[in-house]
Amino acid sequence: MKAIPVPEIEGAYLFEPTPHADERGFFSRTFDRDVVASVGIDPDGFVQDSLSRSRKGVVRGMHLRGGDGEAKLVRCSHGAIFDVVVDLRPGSPTFRNVKTFELSGEAQVSVYIPAGCAHGFQSLTDPSDVSYRIDRAHDPSEDITISYKDPELDISWPISVTMVSDRDERAPSLGEALKPTR
Repeated sequence: MKAIPVPEIEGAYLFEPTPHADERGFFSRTFDRDVVASVGIDPDGFVQDSLSRSRKGVVRGMHLRGGDGEAKLVRCSHGAIFDVVVDLRPGSPTFRNVKTFELSGEAQVSVYIPAGCAHGFQSLTDPSDVSYRIDRAHDPSEDITISYKDPELDISWPISVTMVSDRDERAPSLGEALKPTR
């Protein structure tokens, strides 16, 4: 497994495994403590693993956490997704950059998303399973949702959007979502 920096998002990494394939299928290591630690990420800092399953065309996002934020290690374990990361850390040299990836169950590549970045994806297959390794327990009071169709983000979803949650459909623009509360 190797770690590949993502220049468009400071602190983000792709973790590319080396699958071993034969006539039976394949075997792939999807997490390697030493490789993660080699780029300065605490491999013991992850406290929760989650899984989502989505139908083709579904968009989930754009989501981030307030407070101390939330770092994630995201992998498409089955099917394929169009994955989107937006750097929303004001002091970051890549502030407001948007980076997209195609993640698939075939490749088993993981993307590390630093705290303070928004994340979302669209399922390209029916179904797609997405595995998340998260560094903080979920606190719904810190959830921030930004409209997946915000013109400022200008995300070109690759296929027709077939379904989103009510929360995602009603999400405010980037500017509204990030306004300080009094």
